[in-house]
Amino acid sequence: MTDQAMGVQGFVRRHIVDTRPLSIPHYRRLLFGQGLSFIGFQLTAVAVSAQVYALTQSSLWVGLLGPVALVPLVVFGLWGGAIADAVDRRKLLLTCSLISWTATLVLLVNAVFLSNVWLLMAAVAVQSTGVAVASPTRNAIIPRLVPKHLVPSANTLNFTLGSLGSVLGPLLGGVVLAGGGYGMAYLIDALLFSASLYAAVRLPRLEPLGETAAPGFRAVAEGLRYILGSSIVLMSFVVDIIAMAFALPRALFPELTATRFGGSEMAFGWLSASVALGAVIGGVFSGWVGRVRRQGVALTFVIALWGLTVAAAGLAEQLWLAVALLAAGGFADLVSAVWRQTILQTYAPDEMRGRLQGVFFVVVAGGPRLGDMRAGATAATFGLVPAWVGGGLLCALVVLVVGLSVPAFRAYRTG
Repeated sequence: MTDQAMGVQGFVRRHIVDTRPLSIPHYRRLLFGQGLSFIGFQLTAVAVSAQVYALTQSSLWVGLLGPVALVPLVVFGLWGGAIADAVDRRKLLLTCSLISWTATLVLLVNAVFLSNVWLLMAAVAVQSTGVAVASPTRNAIIPRLVPKHLVPSANTLNFTLGSLGSVLGPLLGGVVLAGGGYGMAYLIDALLFSASLYAAVRLPRLEPLGETAAPGFRAVAEGLRYILGSSIVLMSFVVDIIAMAFALPRALFPELTATRFGGSEMAFGWLSASVALGAVIGGVFSGWVGRVRRQGVALTFVIALWGLTVAAAGLAEQLWLAVALLAAGGFADLVSAVWRQTILQTYAPDEMRGRLQGVFFVVVAGGPRLGDMRAGATAATFGLVPAWVGGGLLCALVVLVVGLSVPAFRAYRTG
């Protein structure tokens, strides 16, 4: 092999996404099944919002989709994690995947034959219930399929495909709704979801390891006590809440588009996709992520970087610069998500992983909604730029103070 070829190979190994987990068939099927189903999930999210507005001509009804989906996500996210610690995770994943798939079929039938907004809302709630249990279960399965030293790489691949789905799903939604209508969108979602069902069917038995607890309130409470008693695990949640609650600018995209970029729909689209695009790029160039050992300190600084890039984007007068800065923030957010997930999957014992993944899911689902509320309220009170830029700067300051003030988290090393 020539020196040049060896140099290229070394660069790829150091900087490009680590694909070694793909050599594990069970993980590979789980990853691509989840990736395809998430595209369909995002497509359905677009179609549901559009159909609710078409049926009601009311933004209030569209807004009600938030709590209709969020309440099952919170309740069943916590409970689902407890169930995942007490039963065969393969059977649980298959069961809740079938629940979500059935809800998608109900949306399809409703779109073609009934057009009933109440049935649509009920189907969304049931779909969210299935997702709330499936997500922590799937994440708790990964350390059982992948060697410990490859868990960060597996998480990177998961988050990268998820971010790609966040880009492709809405784009596909616009094309499908224009050409085929709501029924076609739900049909495509149902077909894509079959890949996730197939992956669940092919998994091995995944019975609980170690001591198990009945999946009730006591088990959920035990999981929460474990989090509160472990400063490292607790801080992995705290820093994420700081990142989303203080710095997420998503709710301010419409106002920024209207006041700075002439109300252009294209500008709004680029702003909406920017963070996910940055996460995809971050996933591609993530070969180094799994080699970072001092993940507590690294996580603190990468979230501070997220806050600073968001703040800078709020000052950008050119669309390309705002998108580039938000994409840089998305890169940082992807790295943050990988390290937070890795801490939960490798630091905690297997009998706690389901419950911790349930809490992780609730934080991931609820944190951005706190960020939307914070952004909207502060923009209404202080104006767009103070709300956007101030939130980013406050995120960076608070996470540095909090993250570096906890000795165990500051000193935490993986592996």
